[in-house]
Amino acid sequence: MAAMAKLKPVYLISGSDRPKIRLALERLRNHFEEGAVEVLDAAEHPAGDAVAACNALGLFGGERRLVIVEEVDAWKAPEAKVVAEYLKSPAPETVLALVGNELKKDSALAKACAKPGEVLLYDAPRKRDLPAWVAKQFEQHGATADRDACRLLVEMVGDDPERLRSEIEKVATWAGSETVTDDDVRLLASVSAETSIFALTDAWGRRDAGSALSAIELLLERSGPRELPRLIALLASHVARVRACQALADEGVMPRDAAGRLKIHPFAAEKAFAQAANYSPDELADALVRIAELDLAIKGGSRLTGELEFERALVEMTPAA
Repeated sequence: MAAMAKLKPVYLISGSDRPKIRLALERLRNHFEEGAVEVLDAAEHPAGDAVAACNALGLFGGERRLVIVEEVDAWKAPEAKVVAEYLKSPAPETVLALVGNELKKDSALAKACAKPGEVLLYDAPRKRDLPAWVAKQFEQHGATADRDACRLLVEMVGDDPERLRSEIEKVATWAGSETVTDDDVRLLASVSAETSIFALTDAWGRRDAGSALSAIELLLERSGPRELPRLIALLASHVARVRACQALADEGVMPRDAAGRLKIHPFAAEKAFAQAANYSPDELADALVRIAELDLAIKGGSRLTGELEFERALVEMTPAA
């Protein structure tokens, strides 16, 4: 167990990267016996309660203690003053860990903690930086991944660092010393609810009706008919995005610039631009009309099953080039 002298009396840990925050807390907790850790919720306990917990003697007196206060964003300036006053003479055998979500370095609480302790801010990477971040995470797991694999993983899993880390660890373990490719990602990574339709939209985008039908069959095997309305909505959203990209391309807008306008990842914009080139404006307009008809059909407008209606619509929307 590490010596107490190596720890500061207070740590303020905040940011949007929750996995890093949990890791920091876990490392801190490892310095203490399990029974010497007290956890408070700032929404229920003012700073005075936290200070009282820090000053309370352990069962055997003099034992090293850790007091964790979660969600300290709920505290206001007066609470920061209470903490600052306590830190003028903190309990010698106690560490106070304050955990927040959006606290900044210039906040009153951060200023109170900075000099006597340490302020640790862990913000998740920006969306446009995620592929590079994913590549570094693979390296930390002793693996390498090519650029397309990193970009595809972000598209499939989404921008939640926790979910990405989980999938990276799984794929890296499977790959071993081999370079991770986009085929590996497609095989192993779990897709998020919003991106689970990517195989279908990719097949539609390249005018591959056979693959589109296989994709919807697999999607319905996994999720069941109850997911049909959401799958239709996701497909409609994708076709509308492709149509918007086609219009921007006609204006001379580049995919990376379009990503900012449409608030999507550059990788998704590049893919939408490529798919837009495979369809005429009339075909995209007709596809949106056909999706609207499909939505009506599964909501009672047809006697056929929803799955069959979806398959019929896909065949009509995805003519061979």
